[in-house]
Amino acid sequence: MQEQTKTVAELAQELDIPAKTLHQWLGKYRQFPDEPVASVERVRELERQLREKEQQLADMAEEMAIVKKAGHIFSNPKN
Repeated sequence: MQEQTKTVAELAQELDIPAKTLHQWLGKYRQFPDEPVASVERVRELERQLREKEQQLADMAEEMAIVKKAGHIFSNPKN
């Protein structure tokens, strides 16, 4: 399946089995671990990682804003 040029949908139709079954098999038995497979589990994991990274980015942006304000306050001492 991995070496073919057909899509999963085409192979599923040709073999008369659900495409979801082929996706599950591909995710479980694929021989090329670096080849991306869009399984539901993998998509969910990537979405979770993305949300986590977005939260980290938002936290860092907030920290940067605080540091900028503090830098401004301390660089302009009142006489």
